[in-house]
Amino acid sequence: MNFRIGLGLSLLVALAGCSATCPSPPTQEVIPKTRVVDTSCDWAKPIYLDKADVLSDATANAILAHDKAGAAHCNWKPLK
Repeated sequence: MNFRIGLGLSLLVALAGCSATCPSPPTQEVIPKTRVVDTSCDWAKPIYLDKADVLSDATANAILAHDKAGAAHCNWKPLK
C-alpha cells in the first residue's frame, strides 16, 4: 500500500515539475490590416449637359463640384 502511495506521489511531483518548467508556446499578436479600395472611378462618370437644359443655381453648382472632383480624382478630361 505504501508503495502505491509513494509511486503515485512521485508521479504527481514529476508531472507538476514538467508543467512548471516547460515553456508555453509564444503567442502572436494579431494585427488587423485594413485595406480600402476606392472603385468610385469605375462607376462615377462626368455629368454632361445640353444647351437646352434649365438648371437652378444649386443644381449647377452641384454638377460643377461633381465634375471638378472627378477631374481631380479620376483624371476626367473635358470634351473637345
